[in-house]
Amino acid sequence: MGAPAVLRQPTNKPPFTLAEIKQAIPPHCFERSLIKSSYYLLHDLFIVAALVYLAMAVIPALPAGLPRLVAWPLYWVAQGCVWLGVWTIGHECGHHAFSDYQLLDDALGLVLHSWLLVPYFSWKYSHRRHHSNRGSLERDENFVPQQKAALEWYEPYAPYIEGNAAGRLLLIAVRLFLGWPLYLTFNSHGRAYPRWANHFDPYGPIFSDRERAQVFVTDASLVTVWFVLFKLASAFGFWSVVRVYGVPLLVVNAWLVLIVYLHHTHQALPHYDSSEWDWLRGALATVDRDYGVLNYFFHHIADTHVLHHLFSALPHYHAMEATKAIRPILGDYYKFDATPIAKALWRETRECVYVESMGDGKGVFWYNNKF
Repeated sequence: MGAPAVLRQPTNKPPFTLAEIKQAIPPHCFERSLIKSSYYLLHDLFIVAALVYLAMAVIPALPAGLPRLVAWPLYWVAQGCVWLGVWTIGHECGHHAFSDYQLLDDALGLVLHSWLLVPYFSWKYSHRRHHSNRGSLERDENFVPQQKAALEWYEPYAPYIEGNAAGRLLLIAVRLFLGWPLYLTFNSHGRAYPRWANHFDPYGPIFSDRERAQVFVTDASLVTVWFVLFKLASAFGFWSVVRVYGVPLLVVNAWLVLIVYLHHTHQALPHYDSSEWDWLRGALATVDRDYGVLNYFFHHIADTHVLHHLFSALPHYHAMEATKAIRPILGDYYKFDATPIAKALWRETRECVYVESMGDGKGVFWYNNKF
């Protein structure tokens, strides 16, 4: 097993408080600007519209054969990256970081996320609990690692899945392209509930009584989008909708799973059981990653994620400045890994199979892959 790219995060209670971290951030970073937020949204929507025009008018006019075979994948990747930026703005709406107006944020977030087949209110509530319980083995909501004792059934298959490149590649492909719908529909890799949990059942165990009405609204919004897609398929053809909308949506989902997985999966990050967990240490148990030029299109959701877990209502356009301000305060509690993303995904899939304690009686768990 290779050494982790960065030293393990300290697990002692931090020598600083959340208030002291906040004091290090310039006050203007917490200010939400409807004008600035709208600019970034319109910026993204302009690129989306331009790419749709290319897909509808330009690519079909190219000569059949190689030109189209090259143009379509370029469109899918480009549109998927820009849509991830739109997804990020919808995510900010859910955190009330888009504007000072909660109703506007929720209405806009519902439209943006529904367009991407994301159950806005349902995921907003489960995601809020993820932020409230990050790092907790019992209460975190997504990418909750398995403890070794729960993987006894898995041990005979480990050499075929984790121990060879083909098995690992298949696991990565399934995780990237099916992980998001499996989580929403079957709570795959989510928190353990006493019965089937999903993001579409208003009476499911994920939601409280006061949240159920908005889950109904979410479901109605998604049904509306599916109806619009049906009408578009009737008008332009099923495969046209798949090419223009469906494949970029797969790209968005893959980026989303990849980013969230790599935020929370690293040998340097601890998890805690109920005897040891507290909010601040749990919130710090995440890692920033560098996606190069895509950081711009992703609105810095990946390279400022530590900050986001501390102050989720801080707008993305102030996140870089705020992250720079808190790093001296956090010291070794701040984790950044500059490993190229493809290499990091391969490494984390190989090395972060389950978590186990160090046998010292503390409720601190670390990733491992030995069977």
